Parts: sequence; C-alpha cells; structure tokens
Amino acid sequence: MPVTILGIESSCDETSAAVLIDGQIVANYIANQSIHEQYGGVVPELASRAHQANIVPVVDFALKTAGISLQQIDAVAFTQGPGLLGSLMVGAGYAKGIALALNIPLITVHHMQAHILAHFIEDPKPDFPFLCLTVSGGHTQIVRVDSHLEMEIIGKTNDDAAGEAFDKCAKMLGLPYPGGPLIDKTAANGNPNAFTFAEPKIPGLDFSFSGFKTSVLYFLQDHLKQDPNFVEQHLPDLCASIQHSIVEILLKKVKRASRETGIKQIAIAGGVSANSYLRKQLFALGEKENWEVFIPKFEYCTDNAAMIAITGYYKFLNNQFADQTAVPLARMSGLQS
Repeated sequence: MPVTILGIESSCDETSAAVLIDGQIVANYIANQSIHEQYGGVVPELASRAHQANIVPVVDFALKTAGISLQQIDAVAFTQGPGLLGSLMVGAGYAKGIALALNIPLITVHHMQAHILAHFIEDPKPDFPFLCLTVSGGHTQIVRVDSHLEMEIIGKTNDDAAGEAFDKCAKMLGLPYPGGPLIDKTAANGNPNAFTFAEPKIPGLDFSFSGFKTSVLYFLQDHLKQDPNFVEQHLPDLCASIQHSIVEILLKKVKRASRETGIKQIAIAGGVSANSYLRKQLFALGEKENWEVFIPKFEYCTDNAAMIAITGYYKFLNNQFADQTAVPLARMSGLQS
C-alpha cells in the first residue's frame, strides 16, 4: 500500500506544506512573508501571526494540488525545531490537530536533518556514507551521514553561521533584507580578489564567522573615513570579495573533512546552498579532489515542507512516531530527534 504523508514546515518565516505519496513529492507549496523586509530581519511575533493566517490555505492548496483529501493522509510530519518558538507552535499545533482528528501517526522532524534528506527527494541521490555541509542563517555544520536516520556532526560553528555572516555584511553595505541573495547577485559583476578580510584560525573542522564580520566592519569604517562614497563606488567588488571569503572558509573545512574521513561523496544543504558562487566553487573543488558532488534543486535548498515530508517518510518506515498527547518543541543544535 502506498504511504501518503503530509509535511508541514513553519520554523521561521515560510509557511509550507507538501504531500508525499509512496516516496515521491507530488505537491510542495510555500507562502513567504514579505513584511519582514521593512524591519531588516525576521520579527518573531509578526512571523507567528503570518503563519496563523497562512497555515490553513497553504495545507489546503497542497492537498488540492496532490489531488487528495485530508482523510487520505496516513501520517503528518512537522518541524519540531530548531526555529522561532512562536512559528514552530503554529505548525506543531496544526499537525497535532490533524493527527488527533484522523487518529493517524504524528512525526516530529529536526529541521537540519530534513535539509540533509532533501537530497533524497529526486535523483541523483548520494550513497552512504557521505559528508554534508549544512549552511543556513542559523547553522553551519559538517555532518557525516551514515543512513537516512543516522547522522553525526563532525564540525560546527563556534559562534555565527555563514548565512548570518552574509546577511550582516549585506546590512553593512546598505543592502536590504534578506541580504545574502543580493550579495550573490551583485557579486556577479565584481572581482572576488579585489579585497581581502581576516580569516578565522579555528582548529579542526569547526567554523567561526564572528571575527570575519568584525574584519569587514573595520575595513568599511576605515575606507569610509577616507571616501564617504567608497561602498557605492566599489559595491560589486565588495560583494564578490565578501562572498569569496565566506565560501573559501567553508570549502577549506569540507576539504579537510573529506581527507580526514576518506569520504568523497560531498553534499551541501540549507538556504546558503542556493548561493551560485558556493555551488560553482564546490563543483570546481570536487573536480580537483575527485569528489562526487550533490546539490539539491533550488526549491529544496531554502525552507520547504518537501524536506519535512521525505524525512517523515523514512521515520514512518522505521515506526518513529511521536506521542500525540505531548509534543515538546525544541531549539535543537544536534541532529537527534
């Protein structure tokens, strides 16, 4: 019998619902929240209110796109954490209500685990074991993946995430939120070697971006004292140089992880994996190191419910269900669920 799973994602500022039938995503719908642009970042209270308004029509649209009714769902999976507490509560409450009303299994999903398992939505799919660089606004990790549900973090950021570094640097340059994609776009016309910034010296496979951001800040302050129009005149080169520096920091650690583990199947996941320069440089490094590189389709890089549904599918096959009467939310840093 085919298994039909409804996936719900509401960890930050995207309300998303997806339908999976027998391991295949047949619907994946995302409602974005543009209201945060005027504040230069996500406002938690506004995000949770928007989720409340969006959750019913988003789920309804996904079901209609899949051509099924709610009564045909075999299980409902939702993002348990990490994320904004108010946003998570909306998705969790709605998922729990469906599970209780239909008396079907409820499946909790770790957000970062789901980003990794986005690689199993469509072909080509990596074999086990593989290494996955997960990069987003809140996380930067190198994960050894031994099976769909067995993962180990072997490297992580000690402070800020790569996505946060992109957004904070974009703000320093006067770019609107979200700034990461704008740096990527503007950098296309710039020289990645025009300027250099401090590179954190962190031992092992861990990352740090706090000092890098400070380096960019001091660099801009010094040059703006000499020329108030410095940023405006050099914006493409600044974007390209900042982007190049962040990507180099990430890929140096991935290269080290591959050599230490002997694993040559390399994947990236998370919102920052949509960055065109990171993709380009990863493929280039992969050719030099004889890696097999895997990058999800763009729509599965940013927050989406398809990745929640596919993770829920593998947990369903392993009978990993949650207690419907008590589903704690979590701001989890690891990959345990």
